Amino acid sequence: MKVAIVAESFFPEMNGVTHSLLKILQHLDARGDQVLVIAPSTLENAPPTLEGAVIRRLPAIPLAGYRNIRVAMGGVVRVKALLAEFNPDVVHLASPFVLGWRAVRAAAALNIPSVAVYQTDIPGYAARYGMPFLENWAWQRVKRIHCAATTTLVPSSDSFQKLEAHGIPRMELWRRGVDIERFHPEKRSAEFRQMVAPQGQKIIGYVGRLALEKQVEDLAALAAIPNTRLVIVGDGPQREVLESILPEACFAGFLGGDELATAMASFDLFVHPGELETFCQTIQEAMASGVPVVATGRGGPVDLVDSSRTGWLYEPGDLTQLREYVMDLIGDDAKRAAFATAAFQQVQGRSWHVVCEQLMGIYAQAINERPRVPATLRASK
Repeated sequence: MKVAIVAESFFPEMNGVTHSLLKILQHLDARGDQVLVIAPSTLENAPPTLEGAVIRRLPAIPLAGYRNIRVAMGGVVRVKALLAEFNPDVVHLASPFVLGWRAVRAAAALNIPSVAVYQTDIPGYAARYGMPFLENWAWQRVKRIHCAATTTLVPSSDSFQKLEAHGIPRMELWRRGVDIERFHPEKRSAEFRQMVAPQGQKIIGYVGRLALEKQVEDLAALAAIPNTRLVIVGDGPQREVLESILPEACFAGFLGGDELATAMASFDLFVHPGELETFCQTIQEAMASGVPVVATGRGGPVDLVDSSRTGWLYEPGDLTQLREYVMDLIGDDAKRAAFATAAFQQVQGRSWHVVCEQLMGIYAQAINERPRVPATLRASK
């Protein structure tokens, strides 16, 4: 196949969208497919090719408060020209909103099927960032994009229900894979544990971006739990504020690759308080590492955490319950070990190969539903 991927953000900016795209690119490269990635320009020197794909960058400006997150400029005409030149079989829209809105219109104009992947709760972000007046507008934009796409993929039952309530048709559930070789209980490190918890405390860990929508400040509810150390892995615009709110926590900064796998496996318990997660990849990575999870009972975590077996889901906003569930598992080694084993077993079989093969089938289905018009005929129109 020839696949064009249009991404609101892309490497070297690392986030959930980029992480998924890199796995998809690796899979397409292994198959021998031709791939074009259209993404915003970056502040750093970014490679013109990656995992066999050609990268075309569009001029972009930084998002207010997020220097490294850039919004692509320009109109539909530029995206349409890039797609027409590449002549793909299918267009993959990764978390579309700004650039994706142009791309879905360009693909429709060229009669190229499009697969739109809903991955970021942008309307929810608007409310969280004190702009509730933009929430309805954001939902209108999301609806227009996904109604125009050939197929919409959603990562969780919660996302499916939200989009269905907004009248978005032609949806399929497409979850995320997890690298079960990299994230594994064997990566647990006594050296890492000694470094972040030198007094031998039990480690309560969080991994993710340090931003308002992640609600990391809610972890203040875990202060002064005896014989524990809160370890925060990640970086972002809220780091300085969070360091003042959580003065006893260890802030390990951004970790990737094997360093992240080591940190994750070295936790005794993983916590995630964010209520706007459409999936929450870090929960799967914790489970693959043999670490039980305590997370909010809203959004993607509801599908991932089997409450009372692989971890606990607490009532959103009930920080007393969050603390109680953490204390329940931290204080009972046997229960925590049982939950850890169940968590590990639950994610086996969710490899990226399996998930990406499912995506290939979805591409094929979209292509069959909207037969491609040869480029020579499109040019004559």
